[in-house]
Amino acid sequence: MKGPKRPIDAVATWVRRQPPKVKAFLSVISAVAALVFLWLVVEDHDNLFVAAEAVHALGISVLIYKLTKEKTCAGLSLKSQILTALFLAVRLYCSFVMEYDIHTILDLATLATTMWVIYMIRFSLKSSYMDDKDNLAIYYVVIPCALLSIVVHPSTPHHIFNRICWAFCVYVEAVSVLPQLRVMQNAKIVEPFTAHYVFALGIARFLSCAHWVLQVLHTRGRLLTALGYGLWPSMVLISEIIQTFILADFCYYYVKSILGGQLVLRLPSGVV
Repeated sequence: MKGPKRPIDAVATWVRRQPPKVKAFLSVISAVAALVFLWLVVEDHDNLFVAAEAVHALGISVLIYKLTKEKTCAGLSLKSQILTALFLAVRLYCSFVMEYDIHTILDLATLATTMWVIYMIRFSLKSSYMDDKDNLAIYYVVIPCALLSIVVHPSTPHHIFNRICWAFCVYVEAVSVLPQLRVMQNAKIVEPFTAHYVFALGIARFLSCAHWVLQVLHTRGRLLTALGYGLWPSMVLISEIIQTFILADFCYYYVKSILGGQLVLRLPSGVV
């Protein structure tokens, strides 16, 4: 005889049975509630960006542990790491020629770590790389981002090439996790360290998005005006929101799995 169903399982079952429109509505309501909570709790909204960087660093630490201690890169997308290195390299270039600040140093450290991860996947742990699962072509991501950056980019006084590069790295960052999601979609089963890493990315991107949204609200839109005119300010905000919602579905099943005491995350069909 089965015991009573736990509240988390009952809620998960109810949500899973809802049509896509209802799920989207619930996601928006949850995001708004989280933003209101952060607005009330966090006094200095810049701390959200610091928190996002800290969570991202924690995720990278988990990835390093997986590669060095577990001696396997199974479940990781090499293409997502290449896209990450690409947008970081372009953003570093933009930082050096447009505005140099503490973010430049953070990006440099992240790029160095990402290059090391790429090396480990390509050479040291090549035998465990799931090449057949990592089948999302990079040009499906890079080419649309490049074309969009030519059309919509900042209107600052900088050289046109630098402005296009700035827009390009923003767009690539927003969708760089797509190959990783494709790997998990193909595998259906996500081992713990990969799940922890991707969940950390999701939390970091939500905090970064919250930082942007709350800063816009706090300045009553002046932040968007400072970014320039035309479509660019809106595209920056939309990019932040997109990269958050791309990982929302995975984060939901991750939390459900952890609360259910499952070490290995099993994704239903259609997730991510």
